[in-house]
Amino acid sequence: MSRAGYQREYHVAVIGSGGVGKSCLTAQFVQGVFIESYDPTIEDSYRKQIEVDGRQVMLEIMDTAGTEQFTSMREFYMRDAHGFLLVFSITSLTSLQELAELREQIVQIKGGDPNVPIVLVGNKSDLEEDRKVSRSQAFKVSQAWGNVPYYETSARRRQNVPEVFVDVCRQIMRKDLSRARRDRGPERPGYGGGSGHTYSRRRRPRRQKTYDDDDYYEPREKRSRCVIL
Repeated sequence: MSRAGYQREYHVAVIGSGGVGKSCLTAQFVQGVFIESYDPTIEDSYRKQIEVDGRQVMLEIMDTAGTEQFTSMREFYMRDAHGFLLVFSITSLTSLQELAELREQIVQIKGGDPNVPIVLVGNKSDLEEDRKVSRSQAFKVSQAWGNVPYYETSARRRQNVPEVFVDVCRQIMRKDLSRARRDRGPERPGYGGGSGHTYSRRRRPRRQKTYDDDDYYEPREKRSRCVIL
C-alpha cells in the first residue's frame, strides 16, 4: 500500500464539565448537526475519517460524561486516548477551573509526559453577551500548560469545530513521528554530517514538506496559538 493510502487510527477524548457542549461539538464535527436539547452523556463513541497534511486518518472520538459524573470511567478513557480536547464554556469560569485537575490527571496517567496532545477549547463563543471567561484568562491557562493551542468555538455555528479536531490529530501525528525516529535509533556513521566517510550527491529539487519530514512540526515550546474568529 502506498504511503498516501496508509490510514492510521487515533483515539481522541472530549473532556469537560457537564453542559459545556462536548456532545454538540462532537455531533457538529462528525454529523454536521447541532443538538438543541441538553441530554447528559454517559459516554458515546464516534468514528470519522479525515485528511490531515495529506494523510488519511480514522478518528475514534470519545464523547465523555461531565467531570462530576461517572468518574470511575475517567481513568479508562484517559489511558486509551492518544489526544484530548479539554472543553469549557466561555459563560462559566468554573468550567475552565475544573479542567486544571483533569489535565493533571491526564499527565499523570500518561507517565508524567507534559507534552500530551491537548487542545484547550472555549465553547459557546456565540454567547458573547454572557461571557464570564476573558480571552486573556483562557490564553494564560494555555500558556501555563506548555503553550497548548487555544480555540474559541461555537458548535451552533460550526465555528472552529473542524479545526480543533485537526489540531489535536496533528499533535498526535507529530508525537508518532518523534517516537518512530527514536525507534530507528541513531544515524549510521558517515551519514548526516557525523564522523567517518563523507558522501556527495546531487541536490534534489525542493519539495513541499509533509508529515514524514523530521522538522515539519515545531516543538510545542516554540508555538503559541490562540484562534478566535
